[in-house]
Amino acid sequence: MNELIYNFTDNLLSSLLWCGRIVAVIFAIILLVRCCRSFFGGKAEQESWGFLSLSNGARYELNHWENVIGRARSADIRVNFPSVSRNHACLCRDDAAHWRIYPVSASGSVLVNKEAITEPTILKPGDAITVGGADLYFFPGNADDEARQAEKRTKPGKAVSPTVNLLLLTIFQVLMLLQFVPCIKQDTAMPIFVSFTGLCAAEWGLYGLYRLLHRTAFELETLSFLLITVGFSIAAAYSPGDLYKQLVAMLLGIIVFLILSFVLRNLRIAIKLRWPVAAAAAALLAFNVLFGQQIFGARNWVSIGPISFQPSEFVKLAFILVGATTLDRLFAKRNIIFTMLFSAYCVGCLALMSDFGTALIFFVAFLCIAFLRTGDLPSIIMMVAAAACGGYVILRFKPYIADRFTVWRHAWEFTQSSGYQQCRTMSAISSGGLFGTGPESAWLKYVGAANTDLVFGVVGEEFGLLLSICCIAVLIILAVFTLESAATARSTFYTIVSCAAVVILIFQTTLNVLGAVDILPLTGVTFPFVSMGGSSMIACWGLMAFLKSADTRQNASFTLRLPKKARSPYQPPAPPAEKKQESFFDSMPEIPVDDIFGKETRK
Repeated sequence: MNELIYNFTDNLLSSLLWCGRIVAVIFAIILLVRCCRSFFGGKAEQESWGFLSLSNGARYELNHWENVIGRARSADIRVNFPSVSRNHACLCRDDAAHWRIYPVSASGSVLVNKEAITEPTILKPGDAITVGGADLYFFPGNADDEARQAEKRTKPGKAVSPTVNLLLLTIFQVLMLLQFVPCIKQDTAMPIFVSFTGLCAAEWGLYGLYRLLHRTAFELETLSFLLITVGFSIAAAYSPGDLYKQLVAMLLGIIVFLILSFVLRNLRIAIKLRWPVAAAAAALLAFNVLFGQQIFGARNWVSIGPISFQPSEFVKLAFILVGATTLDRLFAKRNIIFTMLFSAYCVGCLALMSDFGTALIFFVAFLCIAFLRTGDLPSIIMMVAAAACGGYVILRFKPYIADRFTVWRHAWEFTQSSGYQQCRTMSAISSGGLFGTGPESAWLKYVGAANTDLVFGVVGEEFGLLLSICCIAVLIILAVFTLESAATARSTFYTIVSCAAVVILIFQTTLNVLGAVDILPLTGVTFPFVSMGGSSMIACWGLMAFLKSADTRQNASFTLRLPKKARSPYQPPAPPAEKKQESFFDSMPEIPVDDIFGKETRK
């Protein structure tokens, strides 16, 4: 009789936990849909910081803080005159609202009020800029215009409430925590409950800080916490004692995220930090090469007392910061040469450590930065060809690396040797089905590197294929939103750092997921936020700060300062049938100018 009661109770508990996993997946999908609605609910709104006017009445809006004036199709201000160079000049605004014109063409002159300039020159409203014989008249917006523009812009958080998103996320976390009820023990109960409680407190605390500082966008952070919840669940099943380290690493990562967000507010400071950051990163990698510990064939760990970390994870942030630049510095060859030398140094150090997976991530990030800075596709192809030659040399002198390519696409032929991990991962994902077997019945967690390199398979086995796909979908959503935001970013600096950061996240996820299922060679890189590792957790939060910096939605990011209120109240535009209200630009005084064809006209 007791046995029947025990079996009935056990079956009932298993059924309830299975239903709990189904509900958890439903909540995860709802969160993804709601965040997508908030991210992509409206079109990306261009900002306007003034305009340039030709004497014939044509107007060019200044939609960024940095604008290329030239004949190229990619130019922000395209003046299609034969005498104008492809990239003739740059018009840039700084944090203090000062505009400067930078001559960048060696073959064409730039004149300000009929006087030739060779150095950056501050502009005043109404100044005439002559490029290749074409006169452009400069009219910036003022503080009131910017404030009125801000009042009209869509603010995130209205259509999709971030508070409701956090409530859904908290319910998801409770459902994930309940999955450990059957397998929880006296010595594991405390770290599991403390860590999940700390996770909930951290996300609500960060959201409270956002509300206190009048920020309304919390989608990126919500999706990050969703991935961290899955990662905590894997750690709770694999090694509950390590959850304390993950919790501390998450809190440190949030601090790094906030610090970077505030540093990126001031482009002048961010640019100045490139040199000390590059020096610190170079020294850290050199120390790693000389004194690092070798684990799983790669010498990429440094231990100082009880603390061990991977310097290469932190160098990712420095790598992006050093590679980014503003538009006025983009055309200086010494800047791109410095970036190339620093990139070669980083990749070389990683190769000496035998951390070829991370070296590959750095190289792909460098290709992204180089293309965004130069737009020179043939040069990028040449770099890829050179890297391929270098990879061939490495395979010749590092035969154990070639062994991974021997196993690639043939893992089932080496089930007891070099293909052991991939075969077990694919079997575990298959046994997990759509909603998983639960943490208690899972077995892939006992395979080496299950909570890092093979974490995609562990998620699939314990919680189901659908939740694994949701984890991948989170990063795809962040990537699409970042690319959309980068197109309207105020500065080239924000465009480069956000695109480079998202390339690192996507490429790293691709290597982790496809390597675990034998579609790509297993490289030993982590799944962002999900894989165990304090260094990876902190670095991922830093990358989130770069993604956030390109978000120009009103009141969305710490990177962008809140606009001041207009001195005069904003009036909505009148309907078409009524008289159109004049804006600041329309009310500018008339200025006599010379037409490009020699006729006298007035604006």
